[in-house]
Parts: sequence; C-alpha cells; structure tokens
Amino acid sequence: MTLETLTPPLRQTEVFVPELVYFEPDALNYPKGQKIMEWAQKQGLPIHMTTSHNRITNLPGDSDLEKYRIAKRTLVVGIRKTLKFDTSKPSAEYAIPIATGCMAHCHYCYLQTTLGAKPYIRVYVNTDDILKAAKQYIEERAPEITRFEAACTSDPVGLEHISGSLKELIEFMGKEPLGRLRFVTKFHHVEPLLDVKHNKHTRFRFSVNADYVIKNFEPATSSFYERIQAAGKVAKAGYPLGFIIAPIIWHEGWEDGYRELLEKLKEALPEEATSDMTFELIQHRFTKTAKTVIQQRYPKTKLELDETKRKYKWGRWGQGKYVYPDEQATALREFITDQIFDKFPNSSIDYFT
Repeated sequence: MTLETLTPPLRQTEVFVPELVYFEPDALNYPKGQKIMEWAQKQGLPIHMTTSHNRITNLPGDSDLEKYRIAKRTLVVGIRKTLKFDTSKPSAEYAIPIATGCMAHCHYCYLQTTLGAKPYIRVYVNTDDILKAAKQYIEERAPEITRFEAACTSDPVGLEHISGSLKELIEFMGKEPLGRLRFVTKFHHVEPLLDVKHNKHTRFRFSVNADYVIKNFEPATSSFYERIQAAGKVAKAGYPLGFIIAPIIWHEGWEDGYRELLEKLKEALPEEATSDMTFELIQHRFTKTAKTVIQQRYPKTKLELDETKRKYKWGRWGQGKYVYPDEQATALREFITDQIFDKFPNSSIDYFT
C-alpha cells in the first residue's frame, strides 16, 4: 500500500471561509489587519466593527445550537493584549498565542469548555509584539533551548491563508539558535509553508487517529488521506515531522483500528519522513463541565462519557478529569507503543498522558 492506493476522499476539504467577520478598531492600524480586511472584502463577506470581541453578543440563530455553529464560522480580527505566555507542558515550555478558536467540530475537543460561550475564531494582528515577547522568553532561559507550541488554542494551519502568522513564526524561530516552534494540525492546507526558511527549528505535527475516531468525532477536518498526503509534502520540505495520536479512544476493535493507522502511516510516508519522527500519545479525557457542553452541542454524539467507566485524575489548580482506568490506559499505551516501534524503529515517543 502507498499513498496512491489509499482511498482518497470523495471531495477535497476546502479552506476555511468565515460567514461573518468582525474587526476590533485598532486591528486596522496594523498591516496584517489591513490585509485581512482586503481579503474579506474580496470574498464579499459581511464585515462588522466591534469595540471588543467580548461585546459580540448578537450572532444570528434561532437556537443556542444554531448560534454555536454560526459562531464557529465567525472570524474576529484583533490584537493580542496579554503577552504573558501560558505554559504548555508536556508539549513545550510555552504556548505562543497567534489565534484562538477552531473551525473544526471535534466532539471531544477541550476548547469546548476553554472558550466557553464564545467559540468564534480570533486571529491577532500584532505579530511583532508577540515575537518580541517570545524573544524575551528565549533570552531568559538561555543557554537552554525554549520550545513554543502554536496550536494550544487553535489550529493555525487552517487559518494560515488568512493570517500568514505561522510563516512569520517559522521564519523567526529559524533565525533563533535557542528557539524552537511546534504546532499540530488536522488540516492539509500546507502549501503556504513549504518554502519557508525553517532551518529545521520547527516541528510540523499532524493529528491522526483510527478511522472510527476520525469518522465519528472529527467533522469539518481534513481526511486521513489528505493529512498524510500533506505530511509527505512537509517531510520533503525538510521539516522535522511528528504525529499526535489523540485522543486515543477505547472502542470496539480498537487494536485493529490503531494497528491499521500505523500500518497506513508506514506504507504511505516517504522515507525521508521517518528519520527523525516523534509521536505524542494522549488518551481521551473529559470533565463534568465538558460532558454537559458536548452533549448540548453534539446531542447525537457517540462519544463515551460515562463517569462510572473512568478514573478521576486530579490536574493542575485542583481541577480533575475523567481518564481511562489504569488497566485500560496501560493496555492502550503498551499496544500503541509496540506498534510504533515496530513500524518506526528510529522514531521517539515524547509522552503518553
């Protein structure tokens, strides 16, 4: 089996085009804000001004569910005022904020509760300020390398044709001896990033999963075929490559599902993609708040959210979540780890959580 023999999608996943666009006034004082305004006008999109993203309360829709879906297709262009970066363990030392919100409809996503009642997509136009802050963090930790995660609160690849922010970050980190960038995506629209001078300081990661998970819980994302096709392009462009298998979901036939996933990866990826490849493994987890929100927004979801089948695990700041019991978690970790090292003996697993 090769990439050519994998089943391609019936139609190609289109790039994201919002239904509504809001601009905060100061955003138009920046070249990027002006450029996005020109793009939105060319697309013929409804454009509104707002004093603050917090004041967007009149989105159309006859029900909460309809308003939610429209909010997921609403773009807000503004300024990142808070330049204190959050930590991003275990993926990186810091999260670097270039966007918030995502156009995908992954049922399990932690952004369901993180973004609360405002799930619209925000892009920030003051990239220079963000990069200056990143420079300070790098200098504070010298001579250690500082890693930045650009996909904690969004999928920036899906927004790159609008913002161009990833290209700026990649070029910046390429010139920083002690700076490294990481991001993960479920989208295949990688062409704007293939000719960027990355100096191998950016690890380009793709989120992948068993067919059962992608088909049932990841609407409005690129297909597995599209993601792997894009991964091949990224590898040929010289980027270090990585894959996040997340969330790992215990389901009927899970061993076959994850074995087939890794077999497809091995058979479809070009040789140059596998020499320095990383994996990150994250089991499915949820909070009580997330369960309520998910069931409201995706009332027909097949996602298993039964607390009695889970183990309660305390997290940071006294907040807990439901994960798989130790026996199931161990089985998932050991099986997938064995499959990874069988298919990719030169790869590494950054963590299982």
